[in-house]
Amino acid sequence: MGSTSDKASGKANELAGKARQAAGKAVDNREMQAKGAAQEGKGKAQVAKGKIKEAVKGVVDRT
Repeated sequence: MGSTSDKASGKANELAGKARQAAGKAVDNREMQAKGAAQEGKGKAQVAKGKIKEAVKGVVDRT
């Protein structure tokens, strides 16, 4: 995956995770909240990975 697709997938996972957490909280389902938190964390990691790829590409392009 490229940096842009990593960041887009990451943002989608973050939003889905937040929604899942909110739904879990609304129905008092701790398992759903935990899965949402994990999905949000995965999304944040994907966004970070995309930013790193972008930074590395910028350094390589300048050399």
